[in-house]
Amino acid sequence: MKKIKLLMLFALFTTAANAQDYVDIFKLSLNNATLGNIDNDYETSVNNLNMEVYYPKKLSEKAVLLTGFTIENTRLNFSQGAERTSLTMTRLNLGMKYQHSEKWSGTYVFLPKIASDFDNIGSNDFQFGGLAVFDYQYNESYKIKFGLYTSSENHGSTITPLIGLWHRSKDNKFYINATLPIRMDANYALTKKFSFGADLLTSIKSYNLSEFNSDLYTQEESIRFALYAALGLMDNSIILRGKIGFDTTDYAVYNSNEKVGAQILTFPLSTDKRNRLNSEFDSSLYVGFDAIYRFDLTKETK
Repeated sequence: MKKIKLLMLFALFTTAANAQDYVDIFKLSLNNATLGNIDNDYETSVNNLNMEVYYPKKLSEKAVLLTGFTIENTRLNFSQGAERTSLTMTRLNLGMKYQHSEKWSGTYVFLPKIASDFDNIGSNDFQFGGLAVFDYQYNESYKIKFGLYTSSENHGSTITPLIGLWHRSKDNKFYINATLPIRMDANYALTKKFSFGADLLTSIKSYNLSEFNSDLYTQEESIRFALYAALGLMDNSIILRGKIGFDTTDYAVYNSNEKVGAQILTFPLSTDKRNRLNSEFDSSLYVGFDAIYRFDLTKETK
């Protein structure tokens, strides 16, 4: 069911990806959902915090150094009677954006990370990913983008093809920016300070579970779609968002010696013979809050 939902969202938004005229230097997101269990009436509160910090530095007329880090923490109970678990992901974002020609540019990022319960750091906690994306500037209002993201995980390797579109209307009221199927953000400005919109965030990643020498890992398949109302402060350099949405995140627990191998999105290239140790989580509404510090690149060129 989770795979079908992800495929439907990908098909729905492939007309919409990520080339932008701003940089979010800092972003803090807080999300809370109560996820049920498809096999019984058990529910668990899932608290998620995500912080992203980026610092781009111009090296030349064609090259920009991209540096930053991401920290994410999720707290939940995997099953009825289980103790509450804290999952933490810390990731470095190291790369470069290069202007290959007047129309074409490329973004190349190395993404090493530690993802686990941080109880006893070992080799299974370290994972490595990479991103390569090309964008083509069709005109001042439209940019298209395509590329590939790949990451080593506890369950195997994840391969994610990317496609997208950036667009801003001539009156500057409507805006869409997406890198699909990873993320999408579309909004409409009611005034200079107030806007409403929708965003989509997905992820496929794993966390090593070493607490009590459990020798387990969890595979997270997350889809969060939300509507939001936003307030812009200090000439929209600071943006505050209140969100309500739909969360279909699942956290499957497996033994560490059981792998699925390579998969494209959530679809394994070989038969998945793993034995899942907990029940599948059901979908739920969620509420969230974002605080963003945004730098407008158009101001730098004026």
